[in-house]
Amino acid sequence: MNIIKQLPLRIGVGIILLNNKNQIFVGKRIDNPKNFWQMPQGGVENNENFLHAAKRELEEETSIKSIELIKELDGWFKYDLPKNLLGKIWKGKYRGQKQKWFIMKFTGKTEEININTTNPEFLSWKWIQSSQLPDVAVDFKVQIYKKLKKNLSFLNKN
Repeated sequence: MNIIKQLPLRIGVGIILLNNKNQIFVGKRIDNPKNFWQMPQGGVENNENFLHAAKRELEEETSIKSIELIKELDGWFKYDLPKNLLGKIWKGKYRGQKQKWFIMKFTGKTEEININTTNPEFLSWKWIQSSQLPDVAVDFKVQIYKKLKKNLSFLNKN
């Protein structure tokens, strides 16, 4: 059997953060400074509840605390790492991620957003339209971003 397929998926969370114009927060990763952007996401610690993990990751990556939960998306969103990243990310313990995603509204002021955190992950950040999500994602996350975009169709009905 393929050793890679035996590796587990890392349990994680992701945050679709909307501003008052229903645009989505994305950051350009420090470790992949090409023109790829991602939404805040991260791992779940032992015995940590998913919503708490999402709020913690959002604050760790962006300093944002002023949020309202809109909804937790149903089910899991999964992806496998490409071969060139296997063994390099997460100390080689995982083959990809299995994530719970949350839609949240940013209720603070722009000055609250600070990506120069203790362990920075982003070089820069911006707000984008939901239709742009698949276009900005790194290749191995495009399918997840397409599924997430479908979960945002309610934004166009307002």
